Amino acid sequence: MSAAARDALVGALDAIAAGDAELKAFVALHGHEHAGRELERALAHGGALRGLPIGVKDIFDTAALPTSYGSPLYAGHRPRADAAIVQAIRRAGGVVVGKTSTTEFAYLNPTPTRNPRAPGRTPGGSSAGSAAAVAAGLLPLAVGTQTGGSVIRPASYCGVVGFKPTYGALPTPGLKPFSWSLDTVGLFTANVTHMAAYGAAISGQGWHAAAAGARMPVFGIAWTYPWEALSPSARRVLETARRQLQAAGATVRDVDLPAWIDPVFRAHDAVQGWEAARALADEHAFHADQLSPVLRAYLADARQVTDAAYEAGLAQAAMARSQLAQLFEGIDVLLTPAAPDEPPAGFGSTGASSFNRAWTLLHVPCLTVPGATGVNGLPMGVQVIAPIRAEALCLRAGAVLEGALAA
Repeated sequence: MSAAARDALVGALDAIAAGDAELKAFVALHGHEHAGRELERALAHGGALRGLPIGVKDIFDTAALPTSYGSPLYAGHRPRADAAIVQAIRRAGGVVVGKTSTTEFAYLNPTPTRNPRAPGRTPGGSSAGSAAAVAAGLLPLAVGTQTGGSVIRPASYCGVVGFKPTYGALPTPGLKPFSWSLDTVGLFTANVTHMAAYGAAISGQGWHAAAAGARMPVFGIAWTYPWEALSPSARRVLETARRQLQAAGATVRDVDLPAWIDPVFRAHDAVQGWEAARALADEHAFHADQLSPVLRAYLADARQVTDAAYEAGLAQAAMARSQLAQLFEGIDVLLTPAAPDEPPAGFGSTGASSFNRAWTLLHVPCLTVPGATGVNGLPMGVQVIAPIRAEALCLRAGAVLEGALAA
């Protein structure tokens, strides 16, 4: 067994044991013995991850660890098979060491997880545990999901890299669905280089390729949004990104969002609501008293979304995807805030997904790049958006932006 891989695994488990009582990022963990056996298997099988310790959001099925989906309804639940993303991690040579906390069924009811980069403020949601575990240095890689903004936003709040690739680029079977045409598997890492390497290993796609020697991407920045005005913090981070990118020699252009972005933003609610009402129909019909008030009320409202509104939302999204070239005319990637503001104070909310949900419905890859701060000096990321299936471009542009912000 590789001594370095063994040391990394033991170090991660020891760090979690020492730090998670306060952080509360994990809901289930393997012991050293089981993790050691998994490491032996990973190294014997091979794979680019070489025994890398990984956390997986507790919205995915795991046969060797309980899966509660963030709900007391499923306390102690033990699925018979692993989710497809867990299988992909194993094939790539990774070792799943534990399950990270999720909000209830990946909706809005907050988890106990704390934000290691902004004490007293939310880590975001629904992938709170995954973002916090990477931010605290407990793991180099964690898996999350995004239906509205549940990867990009917590990455912004916790000051880490969050990647939501193209819808379906990472497998969803074995994921407890909330909205099946929106639910997207995403990843958290400490930097963009690791994201490209680890994401390529798990996906089996060349996300880390075509970077060396490639031309500098052209960046666009949108300053006006139909859903809300930029907060002072959001404006500050975009101005910082523009200034630092230009200093690094990049071309940065101001852009106007297409007129169809507003109806796409509004269509997200209808699509998510109609599907969520059906994905959680049994839980709501038979166990409503065991759901949080916020989820119970949401599902009651979601049942009122008509078939016609749902079909119109899907049609609006399809139309906009067919016109994405309009969004990227004259630029390679678009920059927006990753979240509306710095992480909100307190733990009663996971924040708002207003700068994420349209892009989730459009199925485009999005990347949170940390390194900037809001007006109070708290973490705030820049969101890099690329065309559908242009993960390598998104990550390459993210690496350029990361380097510029660091400079």
